[in-house]
Amino acid sequence: MSQQRVIIVSGLSGAGKSTALHALEDMGFYCVDNLPIALLPALGQELARNDTHPPAAVGIDARNFSDLQAFPGILNAIRASGADCQVLFFTADRQTLINRYNETRRQHPLASKGGSVSDAIDAEQALLAPISELADLLIDSSGQNIYQLRNKVRELLSHGPQAPLLVFQSFGYKFGTPLDADLVFDMRCLPNPHWQPALREFTGRDAPVRDFLAAQPDVERMFESVCQFLETWLPAFARSDRSQLTVGIGCTGGRHRSVYMAERLAQHFTAVQARTLHGEVLVRHRQLGG
Repeated sequence: MSQQRVIIVSGLSGAGKSTALHALEDMGFYCVDNLPIALLPALGQELARNDTHPPAAVGIDARNFSDLQAFPGILNAIRASGADCQVLFFTADRQTLINRYNETRRQHPLASKGGSVSDAIDAEQALLAPISELADLLIDSSGQNIYQLRNKVRELLSHGPQAPLLVFQSFGYKFGTPLDADLVFDMRCLPNPHWQPALREFTGRDAPVRDFLAAQPDVERMFESVCQFLETWLPAFARSDRSQLTVGIGCTGGRHRSVYMAERLAQHFTAVQARTLHGEVLVRHRQLGG
């Protein structure tokens, strides 16, 4: 009998929890929002008894504040019942959350009358710490619209648990380091195409920039060093029962060096997929909008 899946979806208000539940519902999950935490073990037991039941996704937020400290023990009980349980936690940087509340003109659920959204975010982070600390996947929705976030959820959860999904994500340091990156490699020491007037308007996906960077010895040495590190340690990450490993590749603006390196690494690890014990390889470019 195969294990029935239970996905617990939590996160900061405005970071994408509701969007994730809608995406999971579209994927065939039976979704319940804000189920009392104390009922989760019973749900796990029911799913374990009935393997014809669709997989379930349960939204948990700070409205469960009276039960949140009990979450670690309840999570153990769900897994002990035989259910395959994952915890997703959605986060975003403070300014993104504040902007989203300003755009929607909604009141933060923890904001007192006349209170600030920033103070409510601090209170919510403290309340949800028992869940965020146990999350299997931490998803940063900063800079993503609703459609990009839905696609990200589908990508992450439509894969089997046997081998971790390997994601290479380019980004610009001047816009902040991705909160959901497990490993980060810094490309700012490499020659910068931005200072070549003929290359400035291109990106790392365009042939002129690719040719320029491929001709730089330091770029090749960096590529080989990152490959060696990842090939050495990816099998250990795979054995640690991860469902995803996100590798951040950063440069100053996130348009040239990091994009080029993320593309090359994705191509390389797609070719050596079986040898390094990882699953499908994806590449994303945060500053290019994809």
